[in-house]
Amino acid sequence: MRRRDFLHTTSLLPALAMAQNRQQAQRNPNIVFILADDLGYGDLSCYNRESRIATPNLDKLASQGVRFTDAHTPSAVCSPTRYGLLTGRYAWRTRLTQGVLDGFDPPLIEKDQVTVASFLKQQGYSTACFGKWHLGMQWTMKNGSAMPQRPSYSGGFRPGDDVDYSHRLSGGPRDVGFDEYFGISASLDMSPYCFIENDRTVGMPDVATPEDKTLFMNQVPGVRTKDFTLEGVMPAITSRAVRYLSAPARRTQPFFLYMPLSAPHLPVVPNREFEGKSKAGKYGDFVVEMDACVGRVLDAMDKAGLAGNTAVFFSSDNGGLWHWWEFQESDDKASGRMTPRGRYVKDFGHQGNGPVLRGTKADSWEGGHRVPFLARWPGKIKAGAVSNRLICHTDLLATCAAITGSALPKGAGEDSISMLPALLEDKPARTDVVLHTVQGQFAIRSGKWVLIESRGSGGFSLPRTVPVKAGEAEGQLYNLRTDPSQTRNVWSENSDVVERMRGLLARYRYR
Repeated sequence: MRRRDFLHTTSLLPALAMAQNRQQAQRNPNIVFILADDLGYGDLSCYNRESRIATPNLDKLASQGVRFTDAHTPSAVCSPTRYGLLTGRYAWRTRLTQGVLDGFDPPLIEKDQVTVASFLKQQGYSTACFGKWHLGMQWTMKNGSAMPQRPSYSGGFRPGDDVDYSHRLSGGPRDVGFDEYFGISASLDMSPYCFIENDRTVGMPDVATPEDKTLFMNQVPGVRTKDFTLEGVMPAITSRAVRYLSAPARRTQPFFLYMPLSAPHLPVVPNREFEGKSKAGKYGDFVVEMDACVGRVLDAMDKAGLAGNTAVFFSSDNGGLWHWWEFQESDDKASGRMTPRGRYVKDFGHQGNGPVLRGTKADSWEGGHRVPFLARWPGKIKAGAVSNRLICHTDLLATCAAITGSALPKGAGEDSISMLPALLEDKPARTDVVLHTVQGQFAIRSGKWVLIESRGSGGFSLPRTVPVKAGEAEGQLYNLRTDPSQTRNVWSENSDVVERMRGLLARYRYR
């Protein structure tokens, strides 16, 4: 072969590889993951016959695919679950060993870390994220230095009045594999109160916003852009997702759409058209709005002719916050001393994590991390199925690899196990999962057993911690098959199970 011909041939190799990737990608399904914020296991009517909230769009999604009854988040709070979902790793392997990020913390996803977005992008996918990020971005202070992380992730959230908002943001969605991003930096009750598009704020957040600690708000003091409203967030991110799905490019290139919603997390701010649409008060109305937003996204897929080749997942980032098992001085229902949230929920007869699960968001108990999980993939997942297989949000990365028939890079997704056996054949996918609370307390689930390292909830429910007296059980052990509400701690009667479970947890933590 002449040198010129050789050079011509070798110069075509990258182009040929790219063409092959595109051809392979065209055979792969689109993937959509919609993540609600603080939605309880019993909020959806397809999970709870006694729910006081009608959720017709999510009920329809459940009827078209599979509804999981034993799905868990790797953490009982926001940021660590989102990290696990996108990276396939438990967040306690990072610097975030308790608490959550605020709106100004530096990126939690490590540089060059493989994510679902970056992996699928390598497989020829278009990638987009619209919604609440809450995984950190690098902000620049007015003195020109990088915004540091907070000394304690369990401390108060910063107002951001010392930030220079004219600077480009780094380490956010665009730097971890997403082609485009639109949304908010963290929870809707955290500053800055503004939209971010790709790597810059939409406008200058220069309007001071006072603290509001009323029942439904929980706003920290901060700054906002002049046209930003809390009620406008859900419609805005939904409209961006609909516009993305409606674009002609979606019909020619597979895509991954990650849509982390801001609802129904505090502040509870349903728009006027949804007021009074539930029988669970203002919170219930906000869930109705969330369901309607999901419906708009599903309708957009139908209208664009995308539904038949799209795997859709819906879940929540942790258990619900509005639950009747929330008491001021005791977790004993007979005490009658409930927090305002407990009184609110009891008044409406709606149990967001119920009617069975104990605890609330942030806790080690089941109400903290057992969540609704729906999946639809026409022609692959049986319609109307119900599965009790154990799955975890960290499993998305390995599942995407299995869906595309591609191997994960070495070292990527070390805590991720493909859900495909459970999704397609109702076969076991994983046998155990490590659980984590807002205070950094560990628990582990294996088979019918769940072991919690210490006493108390480790989260928001009382008692958070319980001093151990001589002769008492050091931690908690529950048989979920016979005691799903976790009413009887059987630690002392099952020393062999405790020893085995402790050893299993140690192997995960220290490997």
